[in-house]
Amino acid sequence: MDQTIVVLDFGSQYTQLIARRVRENKVFSKVYPFYVPFEKVMEDNPKGIIFSGSPADVRSKNAPVPDKRFFYCGLPILGICYGMQILSHKLGGRVHKSRKREYGFAKLHVSKRESALFKGIPRTLTCWMSHGDKLDRIPHGFERLAYTENAPFAAMGDPRKKIYAIQFHAEVAHTEFGSKIFENFLVRVCGCKKSWTPRSFINETVKKIRKQVGKDRVVLGLSGGVDSSVVAGLIHKAIGKQLTCIFVDHGLLRLNEVERVDKTFRGHFKMNLKVIDAEKIFLTRLKGVTDPEQKRKIIGKTFIDVFQKEANKLGKVPFLAQGTLYPDVIESVSYFGGPTSTIKSHHNVGGLPKDMKFKLIEPLKELFKDEVRAVGYALGIDKDIVGRQPFPGPGLAVRILGEVRKDRCDLLRRADWIVVDEIKKSGYYDKVWQSFAVLLPVQSVGVMGDKRTYENAVAIRAVTSLDGMTADWAKLPYDLLGRISNRIINEVRGINRVTYDISSKPPATIEWE
Repeated sequence: MDQTIVVLDFGSQYTQLIARRVRENKVFSKVYPFYVPFEKVMEDNPKGIIFSGSPADVRSKNAPVPDKRFFYCGLPILGICYGMQILSHKLGGRVHKSRKREYGFAKLHVSKRESALFKGIPRTLTCWMSHGDKLDRIPHGFERLAYTENAPFAAMGDPRKKIYAIQFHAEVAHTEFGSKIFENFLVRVCGCKKSWTPRSFINETVKKIRKQVGKDRVVLGLSGGVDSSVVAGLIHKAIGKQLTCIFVDHGLLRLNEVERVDKTFRGHFKMNLKVIDAEKIFLTRLKGVTDPEQKRKIIGKTFIDVFQKEANKLGKVPFLAQGTLYPDVIESVSYFGGPTSTIKSHHNVGGLPKDMKFKLIEPLKELFKDEVRAVGYALGIDKDIVGRQPFPGPGLAVRILGEVRKDRCDLLRRADWIVVDEIKKSGYYDKVWQSFAVLLPVQSVGVMGDKRTYENAVAIRAVTSLDGMTADWAKLPYDLLGRISNRIINEVRGINRVTYDISSKPPATIEWE
């Protein structure tokens, strides 16, 4: 982390992808909204800065513009899409409304292959465009590096100032050699060494935790999922028995989850673990509730109530550990500087009541999900835990459409176990991002043993994704779907119909609620 690239976010849907592309090249990255104080960024001692894209127009009155010192700070800069336009606009170039918009695939012609940015890149490649404005004049001192049929300046650079810009989106998978372009900027322009690895992260984080905690104690709400398990592993490695994990069984867990967590963390890792049976209080508070956001809020508040009650029994414990990830942090900050539309609540960010006296430890708050897994493997945590598919904090409550009751939880638990069991047997478990069952709020007519049935329906959801930000429905083999359906209907009394969800994210979300 001593070599950091800062990404200034102007509101692009691809900002997280930019940060990820940097990290894939083994260089640490951080994302800040464009209005971040210049001094704050300089505290990170960055090796370079990347300006993201944006839905905004650089010529509009309310266009997002960073502190002007960023343009003249002497650090290497890479502007992407809007980032290129704002650089041109502020440094003396000219941006205007394009007569022909450019969205989707475009053929990019590299006119300056010897430039640092395009070293080792073919003369012609396919890129991904998404813009309605374009440059018709670049700033003094810059040279054209690439063009398309519609964009006379699709890339520009000033090697003396180490400022480069591209109109296309090199961060998306649709752009050929996009990762190589990022590598060129990081290594050839910024002079970064590709040294950021899971092992280096563990070593640095363990030192930080030891320094922060000293001889004090830490409490962690352990869910058994990937994030909290890796947090537990990191903190246990740093301070051992000073860590106490509290596992709250809210009755919304997967089949045999309590036994598995107990065996792994108390049995294998020898951690201090308290298991709390709180099913009754959670289901009581959820009675009659059908609104998804209300469910999440009730579960979040109830978890805090139960957790705090148990934590108080431990005596003096100054620190609380959480499994907050970087996407949670980024999505909870608006680039406009104000409130954003809530898609769903992030239970780890801003969810703690002000009267909780804990000081927070969030060792994963600058990692993406795949990086968390890599750290987990480096810590020696079992693949059955680290390689698990994501499971929502509110558990089965957001996979039960309508009221959450014990009988409905039990139905879904058994159906969900069959989905995962069959997908594991087929070899698809590691090929999909998530696979699970959803209990629908409808019943349908069926025939079993020459008798009419009127029972529940479930939907099977399986998606492919790199990071959960976007996802496509998984094209599972028909025979696999058939086995899942057959087993659910035959083994789970109360379900007589199985459907398959073929919607992608966006427009749908991965979870149904």
